[in-house]
This record gives sequence, structure tokens and C-alpha cells, in this order.
Amino acid sequence: MRVDDFDYELPERLIAQVPLIARDASRLMVLTRSERRVEHRHFRDLPGYLRPGDVLVLNDTRVIPARLAATRSTGGKVEILLLTPKGGDVWECLARPGRRAQIGETLSFAGGRMVGHVLGKTEYGGRVLQFVAASGLDVDSLVDAVGEMPVPHYIKSRLDQPERYQTVYARERGSAAAPTAGLHFTPELLGQIEREGVKIARVTLHVGLGTFRPVKTEQVEEHEMHSEHYEVPAQAAEAINSAREAGGRVIAVGTTTVRTLESAADADGRVMPGAGWTSIFIYPGYVFRAVDAMVTNFHLPKSTLIMMVSAFAGRDFVLDAYRQAVQEEYRFFSFGDAMLIL
Repeated sequence: MRVDDFDYELPERLIAQVPLIARDASRLMVLTRSERRVEHRHFRDLPGYLRPGDVLVLNDTRVIPARLAATRSTGGKVEILLLTPKGGDVWECLARPGRRAQIGETLSFAGGRMVGHVLGKTEYGGRVLQFVAASGLDVDSLVDAVGEMPVPHYIKSRLDQPERYQTVYARERGSAAAPTAGLHFTPELLGQIEREGVKIARVTLHVGLGTFRPVKTEQVEEHEMHSEHYEVPAQAAEAINSAREAGGRVIAVGTTTVRTLESAADADGRVMPGAGWTSIFIYPGYVFRAVDAMVTNFHLPKSTLIMMVSAFAGRDFVLDAYRQAVQEEYRFFSFGDAMLIL
């Protein structure tokens, strides 16, 4: 299967640069797989497509201001992007330019209030850093104080309100990117969904390189995903499994939630509680075990995310829907509009 099979043309003007004032004012394209039907709605219409007994599964990860400016002992500048926490203030990172972060080197952050010791390199060309804060300070607080939100490269506008790159239900810090399908929800919309008999379950997957790493191979099957950490609380697993046993649907909000549930599901589709690392790569041919419907955004051409959506709804149907979205001038990518696949 060729990576080019997941390409499409997108005018640059349709790449959303800023979020809408109202989160749930975004448009919602609804795809019904069984009928190959496409509807054009708004995100606030989502409750009308849910049924009592369904369970809506959210990824409650919280984005950290993971983009840090570092200074070498020579005075040279390095940009560090925190990717994956390894425990004990040790992180896997990306360094730009990488040649300026050599093993054994110590980088300075926050005007010397924090340093990062370069411990090693990663298999994908990143760096492993151990951070040490000055006496009386802690690493997390300094990162929050001096780091910048790691908005994607295609967003050129400055993000004046960093909270708009967080979901309203974000609580478990650790992501280098937002689970953007969740950005459309408001507390009021979630309350309405619950009042109408839909259960809400929360899982965690800390978004790292596995989600946004570009595909550089020619064949889809040759791409390797980077591992990301996930957790499924026992309460969430119970809600999901009970809903399915009673005939309800499991509706995953975002591709990261899909990856979490499919990684945690056994052969019969039961979601097992626990925590671990997943490098699951979902592309056409994959048989879904735990997910019945999906809320997602519009994804980059030739990305692992559009491959996952194509696995769920069929490549031709998805690419036809994307062409319609371009014609109807939907807004694309992180701050763009949403899609519901039933």
C-alpha cells in the first residue's frame, strides 16, 4: 500500500490558524459508513447523533508548554521540544539543531535556573535529557513558566490564549501536542450529553512523536510508530465494557483515544484496565475491536492519522469526504472543523 494513496490537495487558506471564539461553533461533517452518507452540521449538533447507553471516551491528557529555549556553554542557542517523560525529570526530546546538543553537554534554561544534561540519543535522532532545577525550584514549575505551547508548524499565528490549545477536560500533564478532536467540546455540551443518558469515560494517552511523526517511507507498511504512554483506569474500562454489553456504542474522541482503546482491548473487544506503551499503527486492513464510532479532525495528507480514519471508514469514502470538505471550505487541522464517523 503506497503512502501516496492517502494524498489530497488542500489550499493553504483552509488551514485554520486560530480557534473559533466558541469551541462548539465549528462545523461537523457526519459520515455514516453503512449508507456512505455525508451530512454537514455543526459541532453543537453532536448530541443528536448519540443515544442513551452510548459511552463517549475522552483523552484527558494535558499539553505542557514543551518548547524550551536553551543556551550552550558556548553561548549558542538550541530549541528543545519535550516529547516523552521517562521518570525522574528525564525526558526524550527533539533538539534543533541536533548537532548543538551533544552527549555529555549541559544546556542552560530559564536564565540558569534549570539545566539539562544530555544523557544520550534516541533511535529517531532525538536526545535524552535529565533536567535539574536550582535549589528551591522544581522542573515542572519552571517548564510552565518559561516554555511555549508546541503548536504545530503549520500554525503561523501566535497563540494569544494558550488554554485554547487544551481541551476543557485536560488534567493529566504530559503531552507535546493536543488531542485536537476534543478542542470542540465545552462544559455545557458535555453536560448536555450526560443528561441525555450518554456515559463519559476518560482515558489518557500522552501525545508524542508517534502521533505527529511524518511518514517518510514509500510503503505504508514500512513506517514504524514511536511508542506513547497510555492509561485506562478501571472505572473507564468498566463503563466501556458495560455499555457494549448492553448494546451501546463506544464513541472515541480523537485518534489518540482510538489508539488507546485498540491497544487495551483483548481479542473479544473487552477493554482491559492498566497502563503501558503503545506503538500500534492502524491503517486499512486493520480490524477494529473496541471502537464503534469516532470523532476526529481533518488530518494532514499522507499522515498516519488519515490512514487510521481510512481504516475505519474506507479510503475512497474518506478521500471523497475530504474533497467535499475542500469544496465546502471547511477549516482543516488542529484548530479546524470536525468529523463524526458512525
